[in-house]
Amino acid sequence: MAVNLVTVENVVKVYGTRAVLDGVSIGVSEGDRIGVVGRNGDGKTTLTRIMAKLEEADSGRVTHVGGLRVGALTQSDSLDPAATIRHEVIGDMDDHQWAGNAKIRDVLTGLFGGLDLPGFTQGLDTVIGPLSGGERRRIALAKLLIAEPDLLVLDEPTNHLDVEGIAWLAGHLRVRRSALVVVTHDRWFLDQVCTRMWDVQDGAVHEYEGGYSDYVFARAERQRIAATEETKRQNLVRKELAWLRRGAPARTSKPRFRVEAANELIADVPEPRDRAELMKFANSRLGKTVFELEDVTVQAGPKVLLERLTWNLGPGDRIGVLGVNGAGKTSLMRAMQAAWASDGDVQPAAGRVVVGKTVKLAYLSQEVTELPATLRVLEAVEQVRGRVDLGKGREMSAGQLCETFGFGKEKQWTPVGDLSGGERRRLQLLRLLMDEPNVLFMDEPTNDLDIETLSQLEDLLDGWPGSLVIVSHDRYFIERTTDRVFALLGDRTLRMLPKGIDEYLERRHAMEAAAAAASGHAAGGAAAAAPRKGGDTRTAKKELQRLERLIQKLDKEETKLHAQMAEHAADFGKVGELDSKLRALKEERDELELEWLELAEDV
Repeated sequence: MAVNLVTVENVVKVYGTRAVLDGVSIGVSEGDRIGVVGRNGDGKTTLTRIMAKLEEADSGRVTHVGGLRVGALTQSDSLDPAATIRHEVIGDMDDHQWAGNAKIRDVLTGLFGGLDLPGFTQGLDTVIGPLSGGERRRIALAKLLIAEPDLLVLDEPTNHLDVEGIAWLAGHLRVRRSALVVVTHDRWFLDQVCTRMWDVQDGAVHEYEGGYSDYVFARAERQRIAATEETKRQNLVRKELAWLRRGAPARTSKPRFRVEAANELIADVPEPRDRAELMKFANSRLGKTVFELEDVTVQAGPKVLLERLTWNLGPGDRIGVLGVNGAGKTSLMRAMQAAWASDGDVQPAAGRVVVGKTVKLAYLSQEVTELPATLRVLEAVEQVRGRVDLGKGREMSAGQLCETFGFGKEKQWTPVGDLSGGERRRLQLLRLLMDEPNVLFMDEPTNDLDIETLSQLEDLLDGWPGSLVIVSHDRYFIERTTDRVFALLGDRTLRMLPKGIDEYLERRHAMEAAAAAASGHAAGGAAAAAPRKGGDTRTAKKELQRLERLIQKLDKEETKLHAQMAEHAADFGKVGELDSKLRALKEERDELELEWLELAEDV
């Protein structure tokens, strides 16, 4: 029977006059992988901080099992700015110790792209102080994963990770033995990792079995049976369920909810969007030409990001763009925006961007537009327009659109200066849509948005009849809102990916393997000119692989010994015998790791 690690009993937490948690009682057991969802401000982060004992509840009790080691990734890290990455992540381990540890190598490669930390000028010896918030966050996450706590509490761990990093983290967390509680708006990640869901709303926590797809079904069915939610909200949940069941690849290999019940629930729900009708309407609004790029070269300073690119964005196209950091995703959109804003006078470093005469572009950048702090939310929206035409005969007032994006009647009179980062992001998006664009560029639109707001945005975009380009690391959002995926792979080209994001990951893995092979050949060629201690390269590499297998075998034996010691904790004689075996095993592993490191340096 699984041990209960954390017990939360009747917890209450009040901010001002609002109870964000009102008599909450929940628990976390060994092996649990729990995803936490809910609107911004509804108490997700507060719940996890109280659970990890980083924050006190106003009343109630939080109990940890004896000796529980909790590792928490919070919105702000506690890293020493004067320390190096090596000091914070590796600690006082010698090089041969950490380099011979497969788990540490996996974490460093997965989060930083290599053991030498290629994104940092001094590698592991880079001082933390001058680094960006995103870089510090990855360092804090690496430190937690290497520390092997009994319970991981992660608040938005996928922020600042690219598609590859998110895929690696999902795979890593799936095979870890530690329990996990994770707050994230990345729905693909929730489906891949979690086996239970907590939905935090109105001061309460509702529990669901399964990942995000199962949660969507269970929530929709609960609403249908109870009939307590307004019709609009029920339809939105059912619409998302329809997309999960029909429009996208299977979200999990074996869906845990009843397929028959899900199909019955969505029998009368149409496809998320009528592509043919939207394309027809987009043609009438935009004409034949939207953006045409002819032999375009895009640069960032002296660095060439894209070279001789010929590409066409047509009326009604819904494009998702992926790419490694620094490949030119944002620069490409800015070059197209500059050509539009200048009526074709501002062109890229080489080539030509042709813009249709009827194009009305809105660009949601990663930077949040600053507005006067005293301006009210509704006033900020009405500054742009009082009503908006959403196409197909749909029209909304500024107040109605505010409500769609989570600004209720009271919240609409909140000063902009009192809004959170996520709320400002929502307001920025609102103002763009109120201007009735027919072409929309969105750079990381999911940043700071909760899942419910993302669902509302996706629903709005389903009926939006224009051309759409989205740059995002949020796999679910890309698949949900776009029809085609393009990628910048760092080779100065833009490629269409017929198989979508799966093909992007395949191509990236193939490129990394080719680069590693080329690096190995280069190292072998250079070393051939000098005397070698370890015989020929091929023999040495085989020996390295043999040593790695032995070290991994010893790691598994060590894990078993730890488990046996925990099982026989009351039998001091047995514990002493197991401890002797453990010390001998560690000595053997240290010798193998030293041998591995010496041979690796030779190779």
